[in-house]
Amino acid sequence: MAVYAIGDLQGCYDEFRALLDRLAFDPGRDRLWLTGDLVNRGPGSLATLRYVRSLGDAVASVLGNHDLHLLAVAAGEGRGLRRGDTLAEILAAPDRDELLHWLERRPLLWHDAALGWTMVHAGLAPEWDLDTATRCAADVGAALVAAPGEFYAAMYGNEPDRWSDSLAGVERLRYTVNCMTRLRFVAADGRLLLKYKGGLAGAPDGAQPWFRAAARRTARDRIVFGHWSALGYYAGDGVVSLDSGCVWGGALTAQRLDAAADPVRLPCRGAPGIGAPEDAVGD
Repeated sequence: MAVYAIGDLQGCYDEFRALLDRLAFDPGRDRLWLTGDLVNRGPGSLATLRYVRSLGDAVASVLGNHDLHLLAVAAGEGRGLRRGDTLAEILAAPDRDELLHWLERRPLLWHDAALGWTMVHAGLAPEWDLDTATRCAADVGAALVAAPGEFYAAMYGNEPDRWSDSLAGVERLRYTVNCMTRLRFVAADGRLLLKYKGGLAGAPDGAQPWFRAAARRTARDRIVFGHWSALGYYAGDGVVSLDSGCVWGGALTAQRLDAAADPVRLPCRGAPGIGAPEDAVGD
């Protein structure tokens, strides 16, 4: 059995299936980890969502900001469809309710203790250890099941931008969503810096990638994530970053997690996404 992690699909269905063929992926034998953002901006969001769901227990996928954007739009909350969104086909599909029900129940964090890897879409707060991150992710999952409309209405915004054990209610949920689906950089004091979306070069003074924060309590844990197409593939500091910007004309990247192996990249074969990379959840 092999375990492969693949970066953000964003509706790049043809590239996704071609990459699985290159890996000789067998859902009866192998396991697949997907870093979130299954949908949006690419031309095959509906086909991607249907196929991933059909894989059943062979796939583990976490929620990304574009996945949450789809769910909020479908629930009549949030800010509606944006220029460049490719979600209308899902919203009009005869099986939309089944697909959205499945997507809404994906976690924000996936951890396999035996494998020794943890997956999130974007990042983790420096002050969190893995137990705290797991509890925070579970709180969001419970809110999505119990009161999704209220959750979507409250999840937008950049505040609070600092962690405190005293955070509660919607502020704690929003902070968790921002870390796990939007985070790239933090300030020296741990504040989330959510507005800058570029690469390491040109970052604001004092900004550092979340995985290099001096206070990071998950420094001994191995974490795989996506979201950061401007960073691209990166392996170091105990993390593997897998969003290599397929939808923007880059590549789709897979990394085997259960054995030492080089990443496998499949160049984008279609037209780049419309517009520029941006967070769907946020300003």
